[in-house]
Amino acid sequence: MDDKQLRQDVIDELEWEPSIDAADIGVAAEKGVVTLSGHVRSYAEKATAERVAKRVRGVRGIAQEIEVRSPYAKTNADDEIAKRALEMIGWDTLLPKNAIMVKVEGGWLTLSGTVEWQYQRTAAEENVRKLSGVVGVTNLIAIKPRPQVPDLKKRIEDALKRNAEIEAHGIKIDVNGDKVTLEGKVRAWHERDMLETAVWAAPGVNQVIDRVTIG
Repeated sequence: MDDKQLRQDVIDELEWEPSIDAADIGVAAEKGVVTLSGHVRSYAEKATAERVAKRVRGVRGIAQEIEVRSPYAKTNADDEIAKRALEMIGWDTLLPKNAIMVKVEGGWLTLSGTVEWQYQRTAAEENVRKLSGVVGVTNLIAIKPRPQVPDLKKRIEDALKRNAEIEAHGIKIDVNGDKVTLEGKVRAWHERDMLETAVWAAPGVNQVIDRVTIG
């Protein structure tokens, strides 16, 4: 696929997505790397635009240059954003009580603390990125170390084989303690994301280094 067609496919997919306004998003493509520029109204839209671009066939990389221009920025002080972020986190029954700390500076929200699982780390970020006035999120939440699990590599390999949406053939898995390194090639971004998610679900995993390429 040439870059001109890839650019048009990404534009079409952005316009197809009902949860974002793609009118002010610019798209450029060069050798499979798509650059997103322009501006959106919220950090949630920015994250969605990136996710939408990743699901287009032929996209091998993303350069994210979209700016958040919240229409509520002037009416949402940092302390108000922090208060609402803590409320959102507190309402989520998947998250442990009082385990996550919040800092907001100039609308940029930083999460820290420790949780048991990667899905909890992800859930905390997904909760706060929807808040008005948030222009960006840095997720520094750590995963609590666990005792080493026997046969962790085999458990991960078996889980990937069971997943109908992942082509596990050709994926190399290296396990060093609680750290898992992935290498190889998949067909699309969404498959790479699902691969990483499946690995994070394995008990005992505390770090994933994803070196899988798209091709």
